[in-house]
Amino acid sequence: MTAVDRLAGRERELAAIDDFLTGVRAGTGQALALRGEPGAGKTALLLRAAERAAPARVLRATGAEPESQMAFAALHQLLRPVSGLVDALPEAQREAVRGALGLAAPTGGQDRFLVSAGVLSLLAEAAVPDGLVCIVDDFQWVDRASADALLFAARRLGADGVGLLFAARDTAEARHTLKDVPGLTVAGLDAADAALVLAARSAVPPRPGRRRAGRRSHRRQSARPAGDGGAADTRATDGPGAAARPAAGR
Repeated sequence: MTAVDRLAGRERELAAIDDFLTGVRAGTGQALALRGEPGAGKTALLLRAAERAAPARVLRATGAEPESQMAFAALHQLLRPVSGLVDALPEAQREAVRGALGLAAPTGGQDRFLVSAGVLSLLAEAAVPDGLVCIVDDFQWVDRASADALLFAARRLGADGVGLLFAARDTAEARHTLKDVPGLTVAGLDAADAALVLAARSAVPPRPGRRRAGRRSHRRQSARPAGDGGAADTRATDGPGAAARPAAGR
């Protein structure tokens, strides 16, 4: 099944993601939170964003319930591919970020402000030269320390070409946590779009109207009077009692 099949009926959401990515490529900071029920299609939209992000760099993380109480677990997952850029940060931020990512012993008191400021600086470094898109799925399970640092950055994005794209279950708690981030609700598909997705999943996609046309043709043949060398067959092919109805002429 292709990405197009998975995203039938998502024109509004895809347009918002395209606008988000266009802003990142233009060098402006972007933040967007997708909210919806489980299975609504948020992850498929995140995949589409990652596919379309080029030439921007893409970093990804997924919140995990078993790690939701582990400080900076999600941040470690997200920033590990660019941890080599930490050395470019100002000294105080560098030491704080190194401690948060497990690259050094945590500084005394683990200054959350320095960690958050260092994360913002690190994202700006990683955005050179073509922009950066950070995608975080299941944000409702991101540990508090990582969420605070990412939301700190989201409120301060400027002309660095950094985009933060989050997806979370649509709960009161998630709405409160992400209240400072522009949001988009991802609802379930309507019946017509759901049928398109089901057809795309089928080995042999059904032809619209083919079954109905076949039934009409059969009824016309069954109602034709005897003649032209043959008797009319009045046996029904569907409906109650079809099996017990005898053929004409028996």
